[in-house]
Amino acid sequence: MNGKELRSAFHSGKYVYGTMLVSRSPKYPETIAGLGLDFVFIDTEHNAIDRTTMSWMCRAYAALNIAPLVRIPTHDKYDASMALDAGAAGVIVPYTENIETVRELVGAVKYKPLKGARLSRFLHGEEALEPELESYLDKANAGHSLIINIESVPAMEQLDELLAVPGLDAVLIGPHDLSCSLGIPEQYKNPVYDSAVREILTKARKAGLGSGIHVHYGDSLEQEIGWCRETGANFVVHHSDILSFALAMKRDLGELKSGIEGAAADKAGMTINI
Repeated sequence: MNGKELRSAFHSGKYVYGTMLVSRSPKYPETIAGLGLDFVFIDTEHNAIDRTTMSWMCRAYAALNIAPLVRIPTHDKYDASMALDAGAAGVIVPYTENIETVRELVGAVKYKPLKGARLSRFLHGEEALEPELESYLDKANAGHSLIINIESVPAMEQLDELLAVPGLDAVLIGPHDLSCSLGIPEQYKNPVYDSAVREILTKARKAGLGSGIHVHYGDSLEQEIGWCRETGANFVVHHSDILSFALAMKRDLGELKSGIEGAAADKAGMTINI
C-alpha cells in the first residue's frame, strides 16, 4: 500500500495493518515483505534512529509498497518536513494536546514546501492560495498523512476540536502514556482505560478519520479485535518487532525448559535393570 492509498483508507474506514519497527537490519525489509502488512511504524521518538538510517528504512519499505510512517520526536514542523524528505508516507506527532500545533503540522505535511508567513496566513483563513499553487501543493502532498498521538486526559478534553482541524488524517492512541495520564499506569484491562480508549476511537471514526491504538502488550488480541469491531477503529498497529520477539522467545523458552528439564528429572528418577 502506498501513501496515497493509506491516506484514502484512513478516511474511508478500510482496515489497515502494521507494526512498529525497532530493528534497522537490512535483512528486515525482505522478511517483512511477506507478512501482509500495509504500513510500518518507524519510531524516532523513543528509539535511536538517525536521519540517514530513517531514510534508508523509508525508501526500502516504500519500494516494497509498504507505507512507512515516521513518529517524529517533537512537535516541530521542521522535523515533520525532514521525515517527509526522508521518504515517509506519513508523520505521527507524539503527545498532541494543542490545536495550533495540529494546524502547524497540517501546514508542514499537506502544504510542503510552502512555509513562513504565507502559509500561516493561509492556515488561519486570512489569505487564499492561487489556484495553480493550490493544485500543485495538492498533487505534491497527495500521499502524505498526518497522524496525531492522543495520549492524555487534556487531549481527550478537547478531542472534538483537535479532530476538527482540516487536514488531519488519523488518530493513534499511545496506551502507556494514556494509562498514566488517567492515573492507572499500565492497567490496560481497567474499565476506566477501556472506556477512554473506546471514546477516542469512536469519536475519531465519526469524524471520518483513521482511528487506532498501538497495542504493545501481551495477551491483547481479543481486546484489540473487540475495539476494532465495536468502535470502527481501522488503524491497526499491532505490537513491535522487539515485543513479538520477546513474547515468542519467552513462550518457547518456557516450553523448552519444562520439556527438557522435566524429561531430565523423570529420567533421573528411573530405575534401569541390566
